[in-house]
Amino acid sequence: MVLLGGKVRDDELRRALSDANPWWAAAAAGRDPTAWQEANRTLRDRRQFDLGYRSGILDDIASGPPDGSLAILTGPRRAGKTVALLDAALSLCGCRGMDPRQLIHVPCDGMAARDLRRVLTLARVLTRSVDLEQPQPRVWLFDEVSGISGWTSVFKAARDNTLFGDDTVVATGSRWVSQDDIQANLLAGRAGRSERRRLRQLLPMGFRDFLAATRPELALPQRCHPARLMDPSVAEDLQALAYGVDDYDLAWQDYLGCGGFPRAVAEYQRTGAVGRPYQRDLLAWLRADVDPDAPLESVPQLLATLMERMTSPLDQQKTAAVAGYGSREAFGLRLQRLVNSHALLRCRHRLDDGRAVARAQSKAYFTDPLLAWLPSALSPGLPRPTMPCLSEMALGVCLARAIDGLEEGRWVADDTIGYSRTSSGNEIDFSPVRVPTEEGSGLTIPIESKWVDDGWRREALVLEGRYGRGVMATKSILDLEHPSWAIPAPLVACLLG
Repeated sequence: MVLLGGKVRDDELRRALSDANPWWAAAAAGRDPTAWQEANRTLRDRRQFDLGYRSGILDDIASGPPDGSLAILTGPRRAGKTVALLDAALSLCGCRGMDPRQLIHVPCDGMAARDLRRVLTLARVLTRSVDLEQPQPRVWLFDEVSGISGWTSVFKAARDNTLFGDDTVVATGSRWVSQDDIQANLLAGRAGRSERRRLRQLLPMGFRDFLAATRPELALPQRCHPARLMDPSVAEDLQALAYGVDDYDLAWQDYLGCGGFPRAVAEYQRTGAVGRPYQRDLLAWLRADVDPDAPLESVPQLLATLMERMTSPLDQQKTAAVAGYGSREAFGLRLQRLVNSHALLRCRHRLDDGRAVARAQSKAYFTDPLLAWLPSALSPGLPRPTMPCLSEMALGVCLARAIDGLEEGRWVADDTIGYSRTSSGNEIDFSPVRVPTEEGSGLTIPIESKWVDDGWRREALVLEGRYGRGVMATKSILDLEHPSWAIPAPLVACLLG
């Protein structure tokens, strides 16, 4: 649904809703309410690049029936949010005990707040046939609603004052903007009584999913709590996989080369490379979200500048000058837009107890390896990323995902991973961060990323001198006989999930 310019008439909104919900007419006519999947362009296009990967991020909601819960699904463009919504719709259309007309799918591209407000009324009127005996709750699937200025206020009013407050609502968006006040308007008493997760993040495939899709023959260790990375049970799992270290290493290199966007993985698996058209699509997304009015080369240059400095704390004043921005503020605005678009993750400077150091320089990691390759792939002459840099970046994202999985909202609150400095000036890539545990609260195991095949013990002494123990994420060394453990980076990523 693309509705542009001026106030949209009711007849246009009604037609757009009917087109987006073909299962309404099918159910009314007694036809198969799931037959629409064959003609749906998004699902049809997925078949061209389908390796069998499904995120499962909405599986609990897709099992129906409506229970009044509200979930915000965020994440970068092209990661599969629309596909996840359509998969959920398909499942709900076949759900026993639920009439398909209780399901309302609303593509929000081009809508304004007044259109969204009107849709809440019209969609319920169009599906009133399910309310003959008594009002029935609905399941609403709003796609890319975050592009509508004021959308959270519309939802807040409707949740407080109408039957919309009893409905299950899923709202997706590719940008997280603090001004939308999602927490206050939607999650403070308006997300229902369900124990379901309210803030959900759909990122490109992590390494564990990448292995399942591309190398199903490789065994996977049990997922591990980041505060339990050095438990005896983990050592047993790792020893059982010692024979295949080289296989995991090669798979990790492939992952660092193509990333986890589902289409990119499929193209890489099929041809050994990610196609330039898809890379241009990703760059177009970043340009639209980060610097739409700048010259074409602006975003590739920005990405290349960040990529070269990714493993060190970022001096925004100096980097702004290198990247060609007139001021630190202009550069900081682009950084924040990258963060809001889920393309960039901050790694903050932290104290030993996990607290962030106020106003200290942060490291910045791309949230998918493919983003680091875009500058050199699409702008000849710009530098290529190195494997050690990519490995540290991917591990940081993996750890951040694990932390956010333990406590929802940590990612969007910029409160996941961190680095520390020793008294001698050395940096430890991923210092302990406070996380919930079965005992109440604990600290993650410190991790140092060293993509090496030998000579890891000298580097481990820094970890041991600071924390007594830790994990060295190596290229292919597995050694669990010291206060610090050497674990190949791909296995660390598998453990964290």
